[in-house]
Amino acid sequence: MAERLFGARVRRREDARLVTGRGRYVADVALPGLLHVAVHRSPHAHARLVAVRADAARQCPGVVRVLLPSDVAALGRLPVIVPHASLQAPACPEILPQQVVSYAGQAVALVVAESAATAADAAEVLRIDYEPLPAVASLDDALRAGGPRVHPSGNVAARFTQRVGDPAAAMAGADVVVRERFRLHRGAGMAMETRAITARWDADLAQLTVWSTTQAPQILRRMLARFLALPEHAVRVVTQDIGGGFGPKAIVYSEDILVPYLARALGRPVRFVETRREHLVAVTQERDQWHEAELGLTRDGRIVALRDTFTHDCGAFVSWGVIVPLITSVSVPGPYRVPNYEVTFTAAYTNRVPVTPVRGAGRPQAVFVMERLLDLAAARLGLDRVVIRERNLIPPDAFPYDVGLVSRDNGPRRYDSGNYPECLRRAVEAIGWKGFTREQTGGRRLGLGLALFVEDTGLGPYEGVRVRVDYDGRVFVYSGASSQGQAHETTLAQIVADGLAVPLEQVTVVPGDTDGLPYGVGTFASRIAVLAGTSASQAATEVRNKALAIAAERLEAAAEDLVLENGRVTVRGAPGRGIGLGELAAIASAPRPGYALPGGMAPGLEASGYVAVSQSTYSSGAHAAVVEVDTETGVVRVLRYVAVDDCGVMINPMVVEGQVHGGIAHGIGNALLERMAYDEHGQPITGTLMEYALPRAADVPELDVRHVVTPSPLNPLGVKGAGEGGTLPAPAAIANAVADALGVDVTEMPLTREYVWRCAQGAPRSRGPS
Repeated sequence: MAERLFGARVRRREDARLVTGRGRYVADVALPGLLHVAVHRSPHAHARLVAVRADAARQCPGVVRVLLPSDVAALGRLPVIVPHASLQAPACPEILPQQVVSYAGQAVALVVAESAATAADAAEVLRIDYEPLPAVASLDDALRAGGPRVHPSGNVAARFTQRVGDPAAAMAGADVVVRERFRLHRGAGMAMETRAITARWDADLAQLTVWSTTQAPQILRRMLARFLALPEHAVRVVTQDIGGGFGPKAIVYSEDILVPYLARALGRPVRFVETRREHLVAVTQERDQWHEAELGLTRDGRIVALRDTFTHDCGAFVSWGVIVPLITSVSVPGPYRVPNYEVTFTAAYTNRVPVTPVRGAGRPQAVFVMERLLDLAAARLGLDRVVIRERNLIPPDAFPYDVGLVSRDNGPRRYDSGNYPECLRRAVEAIGWKGFTREQTGGRRLGLGLALFVEDTGLGPYEGVRVRVDYDGRVFVYSGASSQGQAHETTLAQIVADGLAVPLEQVTVVPGDTDGLPYGVGTFASRIAVLAGTSASQAATEVRNKALAIAAERLEAAAEDLVLENGRVTVRGAPGRGIGLGELAAIASAPRPGYALPGGMAPGLEASGYVAVSQSTYSSGAHAAVVEVDTETGVVRVLRYVAVDDCGVMINPMVVEGQVHGGIAHGIGNALLERMAYDEHGQPITGTLMEYALPRAADVPELDVRHVVTPSPLNPLGVKGAGEGGTLPAPAAIANAVADALGVDVTEMPLTREYVWRCAQGAPRSRGPS
């Protein structure tokens, strides 16, 4: 019997290709006659379009086409992908703005030329006259009575309240109430590879092929079919290697529609590759929320009530609705028993880049609020910070645990499984909590912090997988979901190789090609292991059963007497009587007069799985950090970091740990460095990587990652998602450690050097640019 691959530490199959320079990205797609696109973007945060003068650009040698707003007025607006009842007159962007631009960096016109340099030069001489309008540059501006408006309907995109129990009465009866305000600022996904798209139109076949960096090829396919009035089967979206996604690449942007539009109109392939500057000023962002929260407790530290009122910055548009603040609102209670809870958010428009999910999607803000409140409450009550958490954690025997809230999928927020006390115990033990001493040398102080989280993963409704065996015995696994580093080519192959009892080397995974699978959703929301993994297992099981049924007929044996191993079906006890999967595939796919497959089964040794889920699975964990703070410079160094995560049964622990490592690095950047800043006119002032600081290798210590495994009862594999969990608690754990080191209240994220220095000096903490 071959060794089971599910659960094994199999090395990532993708890595050999990627580290030896054999990865294939959108910029590597070389097509004869390829044209290049440059985008003219608004220099104003808010302005009226007065006139467009394109003659000079059109006359530049090598320019093929200048696409203006009037050329595509009939295309209309991009739709709301995730609608919600609370949205008030949701504003979505026009494919190109017809009258008003709403943020600096918004695409206004496109130049198509024989080379990228020519297109960029011509875009520089394109003359567009603007009439500047008052800009809503911050949430303060958005909510100020009588202030400027982003849209004629006003600046409020949504207001929403959820309530569990009687928070008002419980808060009034609490022995202690802790109140605080928190500000969490904007950051970006900042993938290594910027957005890119190449499109080719085949006039003979009336078919469009698109190579894209999208996280959601099936969504892009449907949108292209809609905007270009094509049948879906005539649109193929291919995602090959993608250099990171983190959420913003799940969005459909104007360029994603216009590049294929131009390819069809011009009869030549067209490509757009975003510059890093464009990535900083035009790609969706996240995290900007202002919270006012209060926590009511008994004298022994038990939570009786929690209230949170917060304002969320939507930016200029809400193509993905208000999914981010919705997730924040239901995530604040985390792993704790909160019998009485009320949350109200106001989602407001500003003249800034639109907000959509970035790795963590509203949850890091929620974890920050809850975990900071618990530390403040512990200090007020004179309790150890571990003890106050232990007293409030949901116990392992309480699952399934109904939080009492409606989740992002409009279903009840019901935790499926977990062991939160064990995660906390292991994290505290690993970090050395009891023996920790706050050594102080000169201006350097040590601090210790921790944070716990719960993450809803495996967002439905489904993610399809097709498994097919070829005549030579090779197994192909087709998934409509693209991979941006999640190791789909490894993990899905492990599942299918086990299901068909074939060597791993015999399995090839083809991710993110809409021709391989007609229906799918995408790679985001920590959903692929749960949905695609389970669908792959189901499809492999169906192929296995089909192979056994055909083999039973050929070998004249009962199916229950057959053994499938190493890609070959044999009769139990008679290993000489057998037939390979490749030969069975040939029998299943080759039509022969007078022969029908057993049971009236469909031809081909293949099957598709579309496992639908009724609710999310819930991953969880506890993280702890030791930091050193230099009070003279405000520099924070993370000296040690422990992560104890529970993502259910692990398909590949090595891959899980890589995801956790990446998530923590992202979280360290959010905690200490990354901030998209705007001035009072709505102009981005972090326009290069010189101003927008990213974590470097020296900023991330050696990470101690451990696991607790509580299988999910919601799918046969017992898996939960793991792609974002590392990001959720890191900012809170680090903030708690800095507060511990300095003995001050920490209420913002990121903890920039200036902010930390002011905390250390006891000076007012300047907010700086918004």
